[in-house]
Amino acid sequence: MCGICGILLCSDATSDARREVAVRLPRMSGALARRGPDAQGHLITDRVGLGHRRLSILELSDAGAQPMTLRDGGLVISYNGEVYNHGELRRQLESSGDSQWRGHSDTEVVLRLYARWGLEGLKRIEGIFALAIWDPVPRRLVLMRDRLGVKPLYYGNCGLGLAFASEINAVLAAGGVNTSMDDQAFREYLWFGNTHADRTFYRGVRQLLPGHWLIAEAGAVRTEPWFRIEEWVEQPHSAGSFTDAVRLVKDAIDGAVRRQLVADVPVGLFLSGGLDSAAIASASRAAGAVPSAFTATFEFDSTVNELSNATTVAAHLKLPHAHLEVGSSGLWHVMETLAAAHGEPFADAANIPLYLMARALSGSVKVVLQGDGGDEMFAGYRRYAVLRHSHWWRLWPSALTPTARIMGELGRRFARMASSVGASDPALRMGRLLTVNTPDCPPESLLLGDRRRELESNTDPFLAYRHAATRFAGHDAVQQMLLTDLTVQLPSQFLAKVDRATMAVGIEARVPLLDEQVARLVIGMPTQWKVRGLEKKALLRAALRGRIPDQIIDGPKTGFGVPYEQWLRTNLFDGTRERLLDRSFATRLGLCTEAIESELQKHRDRPAGTGFLLWSLLQACLWDTQRPSPSV
Repeated sequence: MCGICGILLCSDATSDARREVAVRLPRMSGALARRGPDAQGHLITDRVGLGHRRLSILELSDAGAQPMTLRDGGLVISYNGEVYNHGELRRQLESSGDSQWRGHSDTEVVLRLYARWGLEGLKRIEGIFALAIWDPVPRRLVLMRDRLGVKPLYYGNCGLGLAFASEINAVLAAGGVNTSMDDQAFREYLWFGNTHADRTFYRGVRQLLPGHWLIAEAGAVRTEPWFRIEEWVEQPHSAGSFTDAVRLVKDAIDGAVRRQLVADVPVGLFLSGGLDSAAIASASRAAGAVPSAFTATFEFDSTVNELSNATTVAAHLKLPHAHLEVGSSGLWHVMETLAAAHGEPFADAANIPLYLMARALSGSVKVVLQGDGGDEMFAGYRRYAVLRHSHWWRLWPSALTPTARIMGELGRRFARMASSVGASDPALRMGRLLTVNTPDCPPESLLLGDRRRELESNTDPFLAYRHAATRFAGHDAVQQMLLTDLTVQLPSQFLAKVDRATMAVGIEARVPLLDEQVARLVIGMPTQWKVRGLEKKALLRAALRGRIPDQIIDGPKTGFGVPYEQWLRTNLFDGTRERLLDRSFATRLGLCTEAIESELQKHRDRPAGTGFLLWSLLQACLWDTQRPSPSV
């Protein structure tokens, strides 16, 4: 993995503007240094400047250096990612006449694909990537992002033209970007802890959507999908029965892991106690590989200890297994580091243990395989089983909801689930299932009156879910939720978490369960093969039967247990209170300090369901202390 950046100058750019690119481009690539600690490069032409920070994974020699040109004065690329079918694509190119290769990097394959077949050639790529190609003949810039949004790419207008980069802060480093707050993004964040779709906290910075490209040519800029997930949903799957599907899924995961093990550096495996990482581990052994497996336990994790199950899997598969014990010292510094890495507020606390684990491995491995995407692909969350049996949940008497909410965390979760599933609007049903906030205690209650009314009049926290509900209206409730999770929550939350937490220490994370070989097969399969009765991930469990111990297959779902609510009541309380009650911060976000003080005290005395909101505000405060002054 790497970091890319660049500036496309306006068509009427002056010579002074071109000289200014030479000043700003190093600032942009400098903001990406942690993503690519091995090398950096810059290339500036009359219209575009491209920068690159390299994390060397394939073709470690200078033959893989970037920005890479195909010929003097010709096509040039700055690329971040891994193309898993690059060997096959190279053979296709060689059969079409390409014979003079400088090395074996996938970057060169991508550049030659475009040179040979143009934009259509780029659609052949399978992998995780974000790229920029400058074609000087039509004077065309192409920005492109992978199908499911594993790798990030941001862009915005700066004083010189169009700036783009792998991270928000690098776009801001181009200068002249509108940094005033995007209200729609802010309201989404209050409800979900992250922004959605192409929005960021900055009005002037947008994220290229998964499966989209941006093409700037002839004075016009357009963004459009080059891939839509409907292509996979609508194609007939080749399994005639559940038994056939089990065999095909096993083969697909084996193939995905086999091609994602390819690297010129050692590849490791994040091994938790759950099904997803166990599936990847067993497929690694089926491929004849013996990757080192790493499991972390955290002194702040009092709810789940994955070590026992992970040890069982590693021993069964005969994998080298290392146990990393990670402490919580320096927690404020870790949160500040992650706030900088995300470039905007981000409230999924699971980024903390992931970052700490990656940091502990830094210097020993450069590539890790890990299991994100398995829940969305194979229906691993409770909400899928709930939706499968929504007719029972709708029998819940609404009069019992207030009583359930005072019966602790379990009661609040049960009441939220019942009220969410009972919503007639599919957008509200899906959105409410994905947030701990509720309509009777909305996060806007901590805003000043004028600010609250302004947000409620002009924004909609469920906007992304309304679009998804319309887009996937023809599917059953479970499939609609799965597709919404894959296109809304996964790229906005989970994949963003994985990318920033690992790349903050220069480690590449690969996600084999989101490989095209797996996704195109599984996404369109019947939901009753994924959720059978109350059994989640039925298809994946069946595919793993006989490969890993039954106690892992039949055990409960595990995951990172990050006790941020406990921290807010104990060792983080004083620091959180000081930061959230700071008048300048509260004024900038329109927060009511009296309401925040009240919720902090109530949370310390007796948690009542607002812990996530307080945590979200704390992350917003940590971001606010680092962001540039607002500019329009």
